Amino acid sequence: MTTTISRLYDNYADAERAVTRLESAGVPHSDISIVANNSDDWYGTSRGKAGGKVDRDRDGVDDRAEGAGTGAGIGAGLGGAAGLLAGLGLLAIPGLGPVVAAGWLASTAVGAAAGAATGGIVGALTEAGVSREDASRYAEGVRRGGTLVSAKVPDQDRARLDALLHENSVNLGERSVAWQKSGWSDFDAASPPLSPEDIGRERELYGVGTRR
Repeated sequence: MTTTISRLYDNYADAERAVTRLESAGVPHSDISIVANNSDDWYGTSRGKAGGKVDRDRDGVDDRAEGAGTGAGIGAGLGGAAGLLAGLGLLAIPGLGPVVAAGWLASTAVGAAAGAATGGIVGALTEAGVSREDASRYAEGVRRGGTLVSAKVPDQDRARLDALLHENSVNLGERSVAWQKSGWSDFDAASPPLSPEDIGRERELYGVGTRR
């Protein structure tokens, strides 16, 4: 039997490291998924425009230069050439707008579940065994600029692998309480995606982009 473990990250770089830890622990690429907000076009800028800065952690410094400075090289700064992260692509998911994603969750979210009233991402998560409440919170977290990592893992390995996702992840309960204080109640796939300016304000609110 398998179970689904998930974590939300404010910072794409933290989510990327979590994926790498899961892969190093032996979780197959096909059982891991990552969905990152791309409303500010960070992925399009780095991939599609000449001279664009690759700044996934949004600290103002080109990731390639940081990688080279630590001896990791340009390949590491771009995420390497193997594993789940090599399959990243641009998608549009109801309620989230443009995302950068790879893996089973993204495939399900833009497939049959995308027509569900709950929205593609929530439908995909609940289908995988995530509670409706948590699925709504994860979806809202991505909508507000975050990155979601989910993995299907054997029941007996859940505690060990779940611990690998904990580092630098968002406290979903505390974060949702903060949203509720500003009037949020539930993820709505029919709501328009947040603008880059809105995403920027969210990141400023939680100090995103300064952590390595």
